[in-house]
Amino acid sequence: MATPTYDLLESVTLTATASSVTFSSIDQSYGDLILTVAGVGVGGTNYFRCRLNGDTGTNYYLVNMFGEGSDFTSISGSDDNIPYGNLSTTGGSFTAQLFDYTATDKHKSLLVRSGSGDVRLGAFACRWASTSAVTSIELYSSGTGAAAASTFNLYGVAK
Repeated sequence: MATPTYDLLESVTLTATASSVTFSSIDQSYGDLILTVAGVGVGGTNYFRCRLNGDTGTNYYLVNMFGEGSDFTSISGSDDNIPYGNLSTTGGSFTAQLFDYTATDKHKSLLVRSGSGDVRLGAFACRWASTSAVTSIELYSSGTGAAAASTFNLYGVAK
């Protein structure tokens, strides 16, 4: 099997604190998308969430596992967004793979991994209940946001 090719489609490096980043007009010629975020939260822990194509309905279904110290939790349900990851004041990172994002005959699935040294580690399996091709991804914070120099990268994985 050939090694997948990852092409950087868009990169955002913040020059000031921001509470959201949107990738729009996403190239439709790839098989999957990989989204990576690395940075520092401002004013405490900032849990970032994700919306696809601006959909604010409760069309996101998830299984969420996370651990904090010796505690761990697992939840499942539906929401109006995808929990994505956290950036604490000491830093954090998260990565998501969005599978077959251009398909118009099935729902979209994502796998997310996140980590923040002083907060928690998490893994999420998510489904967006839509057959629309993904053309935009919005990441937004539940708090103040990400600090300057935080990076948000979107990669296309060749078919």
